[in-house]
Amino acid sequence: MSFCHNCIVKVLIYAIQCSLCFRLLVRVDILEKRAHKFNDTKLALESSLAVSRYFIVDSLGRGDFRTVQSAVDAVPVDNLNWVYIHINEGIYREKVMIPYNKPNIIFQGAGRENTVITWSEAADADGSTADSATFSSFAPNFTAKGIGFKNAAHPAPPGVEGKQAVAALVAGDMAAFYGCGFYGAQDTLFDYQGRHYFKECYIEGSIDFIFGHGQSTYKGCELYAIAVGGYLPGSITAQNRASLMENSGFIFIACKISGSGQVFLGRAWGPYSRVIYAYTYMENIIVPQGWDDWGLVQRHRTVEYGQYKCYGPGSNTKPRVKWSQDLTDEEVQPYLDLSFIDASQWLHEF
Repeated sequence: MSFCHNCIVKVLIYAIQCSLCFRLLVRVDILEKRAHKFNDTKLALESSLAVSRYFIVDSLGRGDFRTVQSAVDAVPVDNLNWVYIHINEGIYREKVMIPYNKPNIIFQGAGRENTVITWSEAADADGSTADSATFSSFAPNFTAKGIGFKNAAHPAPPGVEGKQAVAALVAGDMAAFYGCGFYGAQDTLFDYQGRHYFKECYIEGSIDFIFGHGQSTYKGCELYAIAVGGYLPGSITAQNRASLMENSGFIFIACKISGSGQVFLGRAWGPYSRVIYAYTYMENIIVPQGWDDWGLVQRHRTVEYGQYKCYGPGSNTKPRVKWSQDLTDEEVQPYLDLSFIDASQWLHEF
């Protein structure tokens, strides 16, 4: 059996048309599902919060704005009601800053690996760790869900000056992050100050990759070390509580610590540094001593470092420094619920 040349061409054209139609239908179906999800989210928010404006950011121009910063710029100063900013899937190569006078903003992405805000800048570019941040939020009442925040500056070995590269700086009170990702090396997440909640987030770095004097609870998060073997150990936290009267501290509940190299659970940046790990899985990457005093032995008497019912090959408390604690039920109780961050006063679960 043989086919004429024209017949073969017609069959091929028909096959291509069918393929294109199928792809178009699939794309339309995806867009319809996203539209339904967006509308469902709007209805859910309208039933629980006073949302005054909705913006869509799309890097390809299929929304109200092409950049995240332009959407933030459109939020009224001293805004009293929530503004919902839906950021479509894409890589947004920009620095984003929410100023102190633009509160009540919600960022909604398509997942931390799909909606990514990225920039590449280290502290030595202008001499400031804070100014290296890809994303900065200074306003109260900020919420982000399903967003990746990345500083793509080339990582340097521990101890190299000027290579701090912040992915996100959170300085406003009452900030919450759900299913977000924070990607960097040294000083990834600057948990600067205020009451903050991180739920089911992914935080990656090598040294002091969660630092600041925030009053924060991290629940169900993955802390992924990218420390390089053969160098000085890295550190997950550098908490900067300055006095006994300060309420700040980092509390990790039901988290997972994994990755490479060797890391301390924390370094005593502040004299009253406070970090607690509870119900947390620890891979065998934790330096046996667990904690570092920043070279200041007087801090042994004032820091508050502890573990409670952690598990995994890196969780053994026997070789830990004597000035850390294996907490009792009574000692850990104030940190296990969200009253540590006064959640009943401000937190809205999404």
